[in-house]
Amino acid sequence: MAIHDLYFKRQKQLRGEYPDIYQYEELPETLKIQIIHIWKETIGEDYPRNTGYSSSLNRKYLQKCHNILCKELGTFKLNRDDRDNEMHIIYFRSISQYFLTEQDIEKALSVIELMVEITKLFTENCRTNINVKNVISELNQRFREHAVGYQYESDQIIRVDSEFIHTEAVKPALQLLSNPIYKGAQEEFLKAHEHYRHGRYDSALTDCLKAFESTMKIILDKRDWEYGKKDTSKKLIDCCIANELIPKFWTDHFNSLSNMLTSSIPTPRNKLSGHGKGNDDIEVPEHLIQYVLHMTASTIVFLIKADESLK
Repeated sequence: MAIHDLYFKRQKQLRGEYPDIYQYEELPETLKIQIIHIWKETIGEDYPRNTGYSSSLNRKYLQKCHNILCKELGTFKLNRDDRDNEMHIIYFRSISQYFLTEQDIEKALSVIELMVEITKLFTENCRTNINVKNVISELNQRFREHAVGYQYESDQIIRVDSEFIHTEAVKPALQLLSNPIYKGAQEEFLKAHEHYRHGRYDSALTDCLKAFESTMKIILDKRDWEYGKKDTSKKLIDCCIANELIPKFWTDHFNSLSNMLTSSIPTPRNKLSGHGKGNDDIEVPEHLIQYVLHMTASTIVFLIKADESLK
């Protein structure tokens, strides 16, 4: 699978016609069609028994995808013109048609996420030569090409606000957290992104803090360094400094980092989402949660890399 740098693309790039700012409200029809082409080149179309042949190997996997979507969407058919008799349904076409016509971006992204999962399952069980990494790579490239602010990472769709920050902070954090020892922290960090994608900013702040604290606790447990199980993030940071997770000759610098971390991750959460709001409906601004998510990612990368560097 490859993305071809055709003449018209190069000309658009030269004219500066590719947008630099991500949008999150819709998937362009061209992008949807390109994604369907990816599915067609990988898991492919299925065919039922009534064609005179036995059903295709991929059919039960596409049927599973189709049935999951119908159940979760609360419907018996994905499309009005789908046949009633399952023997005659071509599931690939049904899924593709639904995906192409669905205007709700969250539902459309759910189809993409599920199709990657089903393709992985099909590849593993049927020992096909589909390169799932290449599939995900092309999918993410297509998102970027259309300036759609989503990427497929760690088995789910996450929102991306800056390609540079995503590449330099969020993606490395997810890769490091994929180590089974950090499973709890990974789940919390992904939950923070999920909350953010759905606009639940206060919950995103809470899970940022949990992921940050969990990463430190995992390292402290791994090193048998003493700390209180109910210690706040500030105390956990102090413990990391005391045990030279941060080198002594950088103490002053990282004392400043410690102050920055306690103010940029825990404090917004404590002040804005961790306590009762009283009579005032305090709204967590989007730019604040973007900053805290990126700061959390950068801090997790630093902590894990610092731990790996210790002998």
